[in-house]
Amino acid sequence: MTTVIVTKKAGRAVICADTLASYGGSRETSAYIENSSKILRVGGAFLAPTGPASMQLVLTSYFQDPEAPRDFSSPLHIFETVRELHRAMRDEYTLNPREDASDPFESMQTEMLVCSPFGIFGVYPMRSVQEYTRFYAFGSGAEYAMGAMHAVFEYLDRPEDIAIAGLEAAATFDEASGLPYTLHSLDLRSEHSPSPANGSPRALKP
Repeated sequence: MTTVIVTKKAGRAVICADTLASYGGSRETSAYIENSSKILRVGGAFLAPTGPASMQLVLTSYFQDPEAPRDFSSPLHIFETVRELHRAMRDEYTLNPREDASDPFESMQTEMLVCSPFGIFGVYPMRSVQEYTRFYAFGSGAEYAMGAMHAVFEYLDRPEDIAIAGLEAAATFDEASGLPYTLHSLDLRSEHSPSPANGSPRALKP
């Protein structure tokens, strides 16, 4: 599995992910895997999916198409973006969209965090979208990350430090998450600023 995190504070937003790949009892660290980053940049936004390892390649391939929708500015716009993404995943990338016969909708078989100049968001397997006010985490180490970020949020000024606290807690206690981490941060747009097609994120090295 994995641990992916988003947080925002003081006009900045951060997305952070571990770099460990695990297959059953096998663990592959970034020392052995060149493409170990679990965060994908799409225009002015960053995406961090969980689920099968192939999901990273599927998203990379899909968003290489300049015609692919890529609006990550609000829950509704993200929903429309992932609605088209799901169609392509099912029809072009042979996704198995069924998890349970009682599910009301087809599943994307992934959860995904989004960090954009407009906020931090979570996309769930059946394409519901939530916008977060402080922080959130997905993946096998999410509970550890959430607890750590809750403990430090009021005491740390930089969202980068809050995200790192969460990721380090997950890497310490969750066997399927591991350091080093990958982290990207960007400035949030004010409510009264115009909305360009793309933002200007800045990457921070771990």
